[in-house]
Amino acid sequence: MAERIALYPGTFDPVTNGHLDIIGRAARLADRLVVGVAINIGKGPLFDLEERVALVEAEVAPLAARNGTVIEVRPFEGLLVQYARQIGARIIIRGLRAVADFDYEFQMVGMNRRLDQEIETVFLMASETNQFIASRLVKEIARLGGDISGFVPKATLDATMAKIRATQG
Repeated sequence: MAERIALYPGTFDPVTNGHLDIIGRAARLADRLVVGVAINIGKGPLFDLEERVALVEAEVAPLAARNGTVIEVRPFEGLLVQYARQIGARIIIRGLRAVADFDYEFQMVGMNRRLDQEIETVFLMASETNQFIASRLVKEIARLGGDISGFVPKATLDATMAKIRATQG
């Protein structure tokens, strides 16, 4: 049987507990899960690409050890379907938090399906404790001096707060 390779793409700026929830659950669906960290400069990321990759790697290491699935973290640029083909992924994992996510994702699935009918998109609903977490909001709360410790893991919390202090001071 062929190895089942799944791709979970995102900006991960910063990686949140919601992302880790989806990664942990997605790892049970594949033999190998590639977490694709998108360059996506257009979003004006807080962390540069190398920092985001390093943070995601650090945070997923315990998940990979517990699950036994190979989890790789790789940067990528360009069209998602092309990258999925490049790494041999036949499954794209997408997390959904709310109806607004579905509207956007529905369009993306249609476009991706037209580009490559062999790649399936699998949606995982965020767990009820993580449905409201968005990286954009986490950064905003941190910039305004709020407590983000309930939204991100410890290493990411420390890195985010250090980065915010460095950009504000």
